[in-house]
Amino acid sequence: MRRRLMWVVLSAIVGAVVYGATALATPGTGFTGTSLAVGRFGDIDVNNFTVPADRWQARLNTRGDSDLYVQSNVWNPLGHTGWHTHPGHSLITVTDGTLWVYDGDDPSCTPKIYEKGQGFLDPGGDHAHLIWNPSPTAQARTITVQLIPAGADRRVDISPAPVNCGF
Repeated sequence: MRRRLMWVVLSAIVGAVVYGATALATPGTGFTGTSLAVGRFGDIDVNNFTVPADRWQARLNTRGDSDLYVQSNVWNPLGHTGWHTHPGHSLITVTDGTLWVYDGDDPSCTPKIYEKGQGFLDPGGDHAHLIWNPSPTAQARTITVQLIPAGADRRVDISPAPVNCGF
């Protein structure tokens, strides 16, 4: 009897820890991402510029294989991604609706607002962020291009959520 009670108590503790860890995670709700294309690249070392060179320049340098994802993302009304980051950077273009982007390192937790036709950069790494559709009636959509280390998970959930934002 005593041994059985010990197992019941131990099971309850393990269950509480697992449930607590799940509760502390910040999963999204009303958000769906679909991969449209994935490509594998070897080392990349490219430098492009206009003539004259002072008008525009782009430089991309990777060491080791990379995976490039083209992603379609949809936020239902009031949907959000949950707090997360990515192992590499992302270029995001809003194709429909309006999105509010919260940065985990912004002490005031003030959203950056992006509308259809605007783009923004997610630097990845340790940059925690949450993307929210503030509309109670309309979906928001993006097309995203992500470059990450080959074989890495595209998304890393952040737990617990940054303390500067109360949600």
